Amino acid sequence: MQHGAMPCPEYLLNESVNIDENDNAESEREHFHRFRGPLGFVRLLFDGTILLLVMLIIGFIVFANGLAREPKQPAHATDGITVLTGGVSRIDQAIKLMAKEQARRMLITGVNRETTLEQLKRLTPEGAQYFDCCVDIDKKALNTIDNARETARWVTENDYGSVIVVTSNYHMPRALAELERAMPGVTLVPYPVVDNNVEVARWWEFPGTTKLLLSEYLKYLPALGRLWATNIARVALPGTSVPPADELEP
Repeated sequence: MQHGAMPCPEYLLNESVNIDENDNAESEREHFHRFRGPLGFVRLLFDGTILLLVMLIIGFIVFANGLAREPKQPAHATDGITVLTGGVSRIDQAIKLMAKEQARRMLITGVNRETTLEQLKRLTPEGAQYFDCCVDIDKKALNTIDNARETARWVTENDYGSVIVVTSNYHMPRALAELERAMPGVTLVPYPVVDNNVEVARWWEFPGTTKLLLSEYLKYLPALGRLWATNIARVALPGTSVPPADELEP
């Protein structure tokens, strides 16, 4: 007679399955019960805040580590160059691109209203001649959104299809978001200017740089949100101008 393992009765198997199912259901009830009532709302708010902070921190690290460490020469020439003011080297770098025939014309947007043409020429003595033929100056823009709006106006007036964007490397993501929102369909070629005083390669070692990049990141997020919202509106409302197009001044 062969001796084998005793078969397990079917009712015992069913009882075991029912116990496991009851344990799982009880665990789920306890999990959702912690979010009930006023205390549960506080827990939910706390958990959501922690999750949001973690996502913001990860996003900031990706943002900071993704900034350009050195200028990248444009792969081909474009119709124009737009320079978003904020540093002397930006204008100087843009003039050098003009000297290399990377564009036909240049816009300097956001110039202080009290700055004269002669003062701008002195910033780039080797390229002063370009100011007499190929440089337009905008003194209306007060921020990046204004820069994008005035650049879009300039691009439309000159019927350009591609533009080199010159600004600081840490400002470039926000500038591109605002420019893309203001003039969809125009090819934007970034030319990030690296400031030697802003050490982006090891930003975590320099409190000043970390503070600057964090401030720029917190400005970039709303710009990115506006771009996404505008793109959704353009798809949902084809044929409309979003954001509304300003009438050109006579």
